[in-house]
Amino acid sequence: MPRVKRGTKRRQKRKKILRLAKGFYGAKGRLHRIAKLAVEKSLLSAYKDRKRKKRDFRKLWIARINAAARTHEISYSLLIAGLKKASVGLDRKILAELAVADPQGFAEIASVAKKALAS
Repeated sequence: MPRVKRGTKRRQKRKKILRLAKGFYGAKGRLHRIAKLAVEKSLLSAYKDRKRKKRDFRKLWIARINAAARTHEISYSLLIAGLKKASVGLDRKILAELAVADPQGFAEIASVAKKALAS
């Protein structure tokens, strides 16, 4: 079997890893073997945190909606149930934005939910 030294491919692969590790502290940004481990871990964290970001935003939206709903004497769960019953198609992101930016609009939505629950 012939000998393979890899040549430019090896250099390209190493440069790619070191480019991704640019800015890392100490040996993690300079030495290939250590940089490779650091890059693998950072890419794994980036993937994981893209998933976590969605959870965190949903929690934030729910907290904002709940705070705004309680100012109108209705709990978050009853507000959502009332909106579903009234077939209002607003998601939590939009409801949270309304709660912060347009309190009067949110008050109208809360009244719609209360009416739907009463009937």
